[in-house]
Order: sequence, then C-alpha cells, then structure tokens
Amino acid sequence: MSLRILALTALLPLAACSTVKEAVRGPELAPVGYPAALVPREQAVMALPSARDPAPQPASANSLWRVGARAFFNDQRAGRVGDILTVQIDIDDSAKTTNATTSSRTSGMSAGVPALLGLETSLGKILPGAFDPANAIETNSSTSNAGSGQVNRSEKISLTIAAVVTGVLPNGNMLIQGTQEVRTNTDLRQLTVAGIVRPEDISSANTIRHTQIAEARISYGGRGDLSRVQKTPAGQSLLERFSPF
Repeated sequence: MSLRILALTALLPLAACSTVKEAVRGPELAPVGYPAALVPREQAVMALPSARDPAPQPASANSLWRVGARAFFNDQRAGRVGDILTVQIDIDDSAKTTNATTSSRTSGMSAGVPALLGLETSLGKILPGAFDPANAIETNSSTSNAGSGQVNRSEKISLTIAAVVTGVLPNGNMLIQGTQEVRTNTDLRQLTVAGIVRPEDISSANTIRHTQIAEARISYGGRGDLSRVQKTPAGQSLLERFSPF
C-alpha cells in the first residue's frame, strides 16, 4: 500500500503539469492509432533529382500521354510514401443531450451501553449527570442532491486540404497527414488532418472524404490578434480549473 501511495504521489506533479499546459495552450489532439508509433512527427522530404537526370518533356496537344504521369496504364491514385491526395472535409453534425438527476438519503443510528464490565456506573460519575447508558449514542443524518445538465451543439465545416502519404501499413492501408495555413493580416488560420485510409476508398480523381478516414484527427483553428482576444486569459482559466468553489 505504501508503494502505491508513493507512486501516486510521484505522478501528481506530472498530472498537474499536463493540466496547466492544457489550460494555457488548449487541448491537444490524441495521436493517431493503429499503430500510433508509425505516424511520423515530421514529413519526409524526397530528394531532388540530380542535374544529370533528364527533365520530362511536355507532351503535345494530340498526345495520349498525360503530362506528369508516371506510367501509361498504371493507377495514378496515391499509393506510395510521398504521394499527395485531396481530402474533402464536410462536417455537418448536431447533438442535443439533456440529463437530470435527483437523489436523497436519510439515516439514523441509536446505541446504548447498559453494561460495560461494570464500568457503566463509573462513567456516570465522569460524564454529565444526565448520562444514560441505555442511550449512549444517537445520530441522525439527511442528504439530498439535485442536478441537471443540457448540451446543444451544432458544427458545420466545409473545407478541402491536400494530404501526403507518410506511411504504408503491411495490409496496404496508408497513413496520411496534411497541414494548411492561411495568413490574413495578423491572424493565421490552420487546418490539419491525419488518419488512415484504404486505397480502394480513394476516388478516380484522387480524392477521399473525411468520413472514410479511420482514426481521423481534424483540427481547425488559428492564432493571432483576434484569436488571442477571443481566448480566455491563462490566469482566469487556471483559477477556474483549480478553484474548489
């Protein structure tokens, strides 16, 4: 038992640091699973072709050969590490939840000590004169609790982003990851997407919907002057999180 208490005591600072970090910087996305260890933190950069390699020549207007194609009959959809595919994000979700709970409890206890090794008479001399061994202890308690909560949420996002294949699993499924940033004046909008896709779900136009991405992690946010004004101050967030009242 003492070892367990020591272990929990050692983990308390780590949990506090994690809570403080989340209060200051906001929540972070969980790592992509299946398996999470294969998702790279940074994109691999493909080596540039050397100057000795001949540059591809553009085809004429009457040619059946498409410019940029790697092969004549092969599938041109993304399938290897470094390939790019388009992710279409069209989220239109709504949720409504209402909960209400009510609980109450009343308890009582009465105990007496009419005989205690012959010491009940001696207790009468020590305790106040109104002491009665037959009614030595009597307690009463009553508790009640009532709570209610309601969630009404609606989200709608329609965006398109290009993602890069960062890994291929043994069964052929691909890990994808993409980031898009757009700066307007002093504000930066950032969109990130990551997950696992099946090659057969990719359309002939090399696109895939967000509903076909397993372990999808989609983040849409930004930073800048406007985002900073809308965000709750870090001190207030910490106070509200740790306040016992």
